Amino acid sequence: MSLRPLIVGNWKMNGTRASLSEARAIDRAAQRLAWADVALAPPFTLLYPVHAEVEHIRVGAQDLSTEECGAFTGEVSASMLADAGAQFVIIGHSERRSRHGEDDAALVAKCGRAVDAGLSVILCVGEPLDVRDAAEAEPYVLAQLDAVLPDMAATGPEIGEVVTVAYEPVWAIGTGRSASAPEISAMHRVIRDLLVRRYGEAGGRSVRILYGGSVNGTNAREILALPEVNGALVGGASLTSQSFMSIVLAAGADDAG
Repeated sequence: MSLRPLIVGNWKMNGTRASLSEARAIDRAAQRLAWADVALAPPFTLLYPVHAEVEHIRVGAQDLSTEECGAFTGEVSASMLADAGAQFVIIGHSERRSRHGEDDAALVAKCGRAVDAGLSVILCVGEPLDVRDAAEAEPYVLAQLDAVLPDMAATGPEIGEVVTVAYEPVWAIGTGRSASAPEISAMHRVIRDLLVRRYGEAGGRSVRILYGGSVNGTNAREILALPEVNGALVGGASLTSQSFMSIVLAAGADDAG
């Protein structure tokens, strides 16, 4: 599948204004690496500052509210994110699902708010270790995804402009343990099949499927070379330009010669 790779850095709850130098360095490096799209999802406090500092990478948010406005202390709406310069938002990350109790209904609402505000979405799915060990990973992940994927009108935008999927096995996030190549390939293949069933030809040709889960400069080249892996959602390794750009370099290893 010849889809331009997308490498997204999720800074999670890390970063202060001092981190803007890393964002600038990532932006400058991305300008030279024409084979991949690069994006950062900083914390809310840095969303506008990063947007104002960069020119060549996309900037997005790590979460959003199910509500549009009103008496919801501490919440941030989709329109607020767009106003601050966000182009996309991450929805359904396992940390949100497990630590904040986000269920399918909440994620459907968030996805709708994002799309209505003109934001693209990165939908995260992934299984815990007990589900993997019980050989139920594929149906578990497909159920997560099928419940949240938006319905798109035939006359609407290309689905790949609206939705990106990120497969992140929960047991591999922040643990230093990545899924094996056969495990990643198998899951990305069944996700692709579901996208085709939902969206037809457009689900096959335009939606990128990212892998996340302890991606780093050492394992990135092998992972990104796998069929149906169209990029990576990167956590800790995205906090510095040196470690993050090593992953972007791996995405274009063949192009770089």
